[in-house]
Amino acid sequence: METFLGIDYPTLWYLVVGLLFSGYAILEGFDYGAGAWHLFLRKDLSRRIAINAIGPLWDANQVWLIIGAGALFAGFPVMYATMLSAMYVPFMLFLMFLVLRSAAIKFRSAEEMLWWRKTWDVIYCGSNTAIAFLLGVVLGNVLQGFELHENHEYKGGAFLTFLNPYALLVGLTTLSIFMTQGAIFLLLKTEGRLYARFTFLLKKAMIFFILSFVFTSFYTLIYLPGVADKFKEYPAFFILPIAAFLAVANVPRLVSKKKYMQAMIFTSLTMSFLLMLVAFQMYPVLLPSTINPDFSVTIYNAASSQKSLGIMLTIVLIGAPLLAFYFLFLYRTFKGKVQLDDTSY
Repeated sequence: METFLGIDYPTLWYLVVGLLFSGYAILEGFDYGAGAWHLFLRKDLSRRIAINAIGPLWDANQVWLIIGAGALFAGFPVMYATMLSAMYVPFMLFLMFLVLRSAAIKFRSAEEMLWWRKTWDVIYCGSNTAIAFLLGVVLGNVLQGFELHENHEYKGGAFLTFLNPYALLVGLTTLSIFMTQGAIFLLLKTEGRLYARFTFLLKKAMIFFILSFVFTSFYTLIYLPGVADKFKEYPAFFILPIAAFLAVANVPRLVSKKKYMQAMIFTSLTMSFLLMLVAFQMYPVLLPSTINPDFSVTIYNAASSQKSLGIMLTIVLIGAPLLAFYFLFLYRTFKGKVQLDDTSY
């Protein structure tokens, strides 16, 4: 098996896919979180400001989803096909809400009628909330595993089996951290009475996140078998849960001092550490089988050919700096408080 810097190609591609989806969760997460607060704002002007805060960023942030999905399909086509079979319903709902969210951003301010704007307000808030929740639901199901038989054939149960207790908890935790990050982001982009409003809402979001995080953590430790086995084998990786806990604990401290940019960084670090924890816990498995561990989808039995992975890794080495430069330019260009004009949503 070919290697680069002593790491085999499937493992490198596992890291690449994980990095792309981490970038998506961090950068698009605050967009979804900001949208989930939409109906908590009473005035039309406040809602316009909140939408325009993410206006220059939301469609660019979705690039991470497109690249991540493409990388997953190119690197691990077996995993891509199996997960779509197992999670067909939530993925179709996810795509539907993505379309509705985009339409709401574009159409909401196109007409002056009150009923028109209120309808799109409900669609916008509901879509953002549902997307954030569904992302967590999918992650919760992946962590639990699927009824995979030989040849990675999925033979799941009823229509709504993906809405199990653990997946619901992970969904709520995902929504809560997105809403926390969304509130922090809007504090960085607003001023006056709207700023004061988000100062209040952020406190509620942090309570929501801490409670859901604690419940989900205890559920994971108690009900998911073998969750601590990897740490017994590699005790040095205990640094990941410790770092995640410290990052979570640091957010309320920074918020109390009104250091919102630093708080934004630490919510992003929290998501990074939690996703790294998931990646470490599962490696080299991509989709666990609850029927027989031998039927699980791994990075080795799901990967493309060595030649394909090698070519794609070369493309990554070229494209990654360009992508990083683009996003640095984008966020630097649109930093500062929101100012509405004739071109605003």
